[in-house]
Amino acid sequence: MESSERMEKKILFPGDTIGIIGESSNGIMLAEAAKKMGFKVIAYNSDEAAPTMQEADLGVVGSLHSKSKLQDFAERCDLVTYESDKVPSDAVELVKQYTQVPQDSEALEITQDRLLERAFLEQMNVNIAPYATIVSLDDIYQAIGSIGYPCVLKPIQKGFGRKRQQVINKQSDIAKCADIIDLGTYVLEAWIPYEKELSVIIGKEFDGKLDFFPIVENVYRDHHLFQSITKSQLEDDVQSEVHRIATEIATQLEYVGVLEIAFFLTNSGSLYVKRVVPALHKAGFVFEKATNISMFEVHLRALAQMPIPQVRFVQPTVMVAVKDEDLEPLRTQWVLKDNWFYRFYRYPQTKRMVDPGYLLVLAGTTTEAVQQIEATNIWNDKSAEVDSPKEITDEEIQ
Repeated sequence: MESSERMEKKILFPGDTIGIIGESSNGIMLAEAAKKMGFKVIAYNSDEAAPTMQEADLGVVGSLHSKSKLQDFAERCDLVTYESDKVPSDAVELVKQYTQVPQDSEALEITQDRLLERAFLEQMNVNIAPYATIVSLDDIYQAIGSIGYPCVLKPIQKGFGRKRQQVINKQSDIAKCADIIDLGTYVLEAWIPYEKELSVIIGKEFDGKLDFFPIVENVYRDHHLFQSITKSQLEDDVQSEVHRIATEIATQLEYVGVLEIAFFLTNSGSLYVKRVVPALHKAGFVFEKATNISMFEVHLRALAQMPIPQVRFVQPTVMVAVKDEDLEPLRTQWVLKDNWFYRFYRYPQTKRMVDPGYLLVLAGTTTEAVQQIEATNIWNDKSAEVDSPKEITDEEIQ
């Protein structure tokens, strides 16, 4: 086994092996990009039929909690990267014993725990939604006076989805928390009415240098990311403040690779940090066409200690997440639109499609692209979710 110091400093070259651990769609494009750069790819997944496993040169099937399988996987790789923030930090900690993991596990430990994440952000004196720590129903009644309505009760550990969350719009809703309150510790968080949700994607190199992609505006529908739009139409002072806060957060994290920092922008121009994702994020899919280099290549270059070119904006682009029910009406656009570019994940016939893929719409302005999307009427019956906290997923509120 190599010493940790030597592993941290290892430079990767074509022919070396990159391991990808995680079970999101990010892994598909990451494996594809790695192979184009000459790396061999080994994927680790609990499902041998997963698209990332099909894209990789070799797949290792195993649980994220199997020490022996994780060790076997790690020892085959010159470097391992996790492609999702859903990978348990203890799994990454184990993999680190046998190969280098430039992303490290510290950022995951912080961001997978809502209390640790809030403590981390509070020490930098950045705006976050008011919150209180909750261990009983009485705590909710006590805290509601300062938190206010509406608010959301969420477990401190992310990843449970709506099963362990409760929206509280009025006092009578507090009783609904009785069924889940004994399952662990929670945070009660105020709902921030916002005008826009913004994401900034950053590549962080070994020497701490930060490479910023253009700011993205995100739109959610049906409780999942629907559109990512770049460049977002923002005032200069808002852009400067987003970059200032993001720089401070990214600098403080022990991390190498691409990360995402999301913000709420209110009508008054205030910015609140929504979440930090120390991994690739769907909002960055838009940069496949919007910039001169993709999020995936920046991530790989940072891990391999290759020089990263300056990220340059190329063309206004909108990413639209595609669902299964969109596939049939999209056939018309398939034969009409020369400025629509598609990415579909190739699931085996035996596997149910979770996310079929996404499309990228290029235009002279983002407004033109959005208008073109709306004119198809494919998605117009689904209202965008901006201010309603009725049902929430980890993807929307973290």
